[in-house]
Parts: sequence; structure tokens; C-alpha cells
Amino acid sequence: MLIQSPHDPAFVQDPYGVYDRARRDGPVLFWQEYGMLAAFDHATVHALLRDKRLGRAVPEAQRKPVPDHLTAFSAVERHSLLELEPPEHTRLRRLVLHAFTSRRIAGLAPDIHAICADLLADLSTGEFDLIPSFCQLVPVRVITRLLGVPEEMGPDLLRWSSAMVAMYQAGRDRAVEEAANRAASEFTAFLHGYIEERRSDPRDDLISELIAAQDGAQRLSADEMIGTIILLLNAGHEATVHSLGNAVKCVIETGTTDALGPAQIDGTVEELLRFTPPLHMFTRYAYARVEVGGHVLEPGDEIALMLGAAGRDGAVFEDPHQFDPNRKKPAHLAFGGGLHFCVGAPLARLEMQIALPALFARAPGLRITKTPAFSDSYHFHKLDQLMVLQT
Repeated sequence: MLIQSPHDPAFVQDPYGVYDRARRDGPVLFWQEYGMLAAFDHATVHALLRDKRLGRAVPEAQRKPVPDHLTAFSAVERHSLLELEPPEHTRLRRLVLHAFTSRRIAGLAPDIHAICADLLADLSTGEFDLIPSFCQLVPVRVITRLLGVPEEMGPDLLRWSSAMVAMYQAGRDRAVEEAANRAASEFTAFLHGYIEERRSDPRDDLISELIAAQDGAQRLSADEMIGTIILLLNAGHEATVHSLGNAVKCVIETGTTDALGPAQIDGTVEELLRFTPPLHMFTRYAYARVEVGGHVLEPGDEIALMLGAAGRDGAVFEDPHQFDPNRKKPAHLAFGGGLHFCVGAPLARLEMQIALPALFARAPGLRITKTPAFSDSYHFHKLDQLMVLQT
């Protein structure tokens, strides 16, 4: 059994020692504070991500009535790829990928370069917080251009995303739930109107592509489009913000700016995602009896797949607590795997591959002026503040 509060300050700042002990004691343990089994080793996490006996959708017998103060949030979740299983998931993901193509993602590269150049041109010369001035703004501006919404919508998107994503953090309360529901309601209302505009006036943007997406006779409903767009914002934007902040901290502390050159940047980004991932836990429900790590999951049981722990497994990665930009495979699990492999992974990689070299080319002497502290927001591992100074 693992007894470990996700709010313990020492754990929040450095959970990896706990993960090491859990692998030695388990590697599958019952985590008392979460009331479920948790898998901490790479092999088990990798296998369960791909095991079709497990999934994200809440089993029918365990579904509870939606409280009145969460109706708008629940309506969005009901049509989210993240919360569906086949055949609904298969149909929806296939339609989404008709619009969210590798060509469209690659076509965003000039926009990402331009966004970074614009933000870096205004970068402060004194001490400043990099998170709100760069790490937050790069992905939200990319999302506005991807969706085709006005860039001045950025603050609203940030506010809605932050409120809704707070639902997945440990220890949410009624105030968090009401804020998330309000954000879901406002975002949904905006998207309903905007989708109708694009039906009569299609443009070269993702919303127009989602409207046009077709697989045989099937198309996306308005509610499915809204669920998809909100998922892309919440998962894509939030994870990229945290990834950029964690990455800048790591690169400065390890003195590895030389690993951001064109020949190395792809591998460096993969190592950053292994070494300091933004998401540490991803859960699954069992739909059948599953034996795992000396334990048994009965239908309806939930298990935590510890992505952050899997990336530091010494059975797979040599010197796992060493940041090594030259590290070769195996691949990390920061984007999940199986049916629910992150649909926005290519875009997140592209943003990091462009934003990190651009930042350090503009500010090669960037240094941290205040010891960074990770936020009490488990299972996200993120910095709310990163105070830096250009020298």
C-alpha cells in the first residue's frame, strides 16, 4: 500500500523518490489517498495503456446523476474523445483526424515562428515571470490561429481553459466545480455561434475543417465539434504551457542550451517530456477482470497509470534521473498510448521545437532569479511562476 498525500509539499516539489520506492515495493500498489490501484513501472503502464479491457468511459453501473451545478461541464465531457470508448470513440476520432491532419499541423510552423518572434521582441530586459509572458501566450495564440477565432479571444480562452482543467486536480471543491461549469457554459455558447458563422462562411481554419469532415455518410454534430474543440484547447494548451515552463527550468538548470540546435532539438524535446512531463497520472476503468502486478481489477475498478513514474523507470532508462538530450529510445509515455494517445501530440512537439530555440536565441544568458516551485496541482506537474533575468 502507498500512503502519500498528493498535497504533501515535499511530494509536490519532487515526486520521483516516492515513485522509485513504489516501484521497488510494487510496482503496482493500492494508493490509499486515491482509493485505487496505481501502476508505477514503465512495462505495466505501457501495457495497460493499450489493454482494451480497460478504458476511460465510466462504466454504466457507476454513472451517477449529474448535479445541477455541473450540467454544462458534463455536456461537454459527454462528447469528449477523452471520455469515450469504441465504437463512439472510433467514429469521432476518425472524423477529427480528417480535419486535424499532419499537413494542417505542419502548416502552423510559420505562424508559431511569427508568434514567438512577436512575443520575444517585447521580452522584458529586467527580471520577469516567463510563464504569463511567454509560456502561456505561445500556445494560446497558436490555438486561436488553429481555430480561426480572433486573437483577442486569447484571454477568454485562457480563463475558460484554466477553470475547466482545475476539475482534474486533487482536492477540487464546490467553488472549482461552479467555476468550471460557468466556463463550459460560456465557451459552449461562444462556439455554437461561431460554428454557425463558419457554416455559412468557411475559412482556412480547424472549425471549418471540422464542419466539412466526413467519413462516408457520417459527420460531426455541433455538440461533438464543441467537445472536440474544448478538448484541444484544454489538453493542448494547458499541457504545452506546463511543458514549456518545465523545459525552460530544466534547460537552464542543466546548462544544456547547446542541445537546442537544429540537429538535436527533436531529441531534446522528447527527453524533456520524459524527464519533466506535465501530466503525471492518467486513469482507466476495468471493463473485465484483469490481473496486474499481483492484484486483481474487477469490472468497474479504476487504476492510475503513473506516466511521470514510468518515465523515470531504471529498468528501461539508464540513469533515469539524469537529463540526457542525447538519449535514444525507448519512447516516453508522456502523451499516453493506445486508443487515447494524445491527438494533439504533433502540435505540442512542434510548439516546443520552435519556441525553445527561439527563446534562448533571443535571450542566451537567461537565468533563474528565484527558486522555482511546482504548484500544488497534482496530477499536473507545473510551474505557476518562473522568475528569470536576461543578462
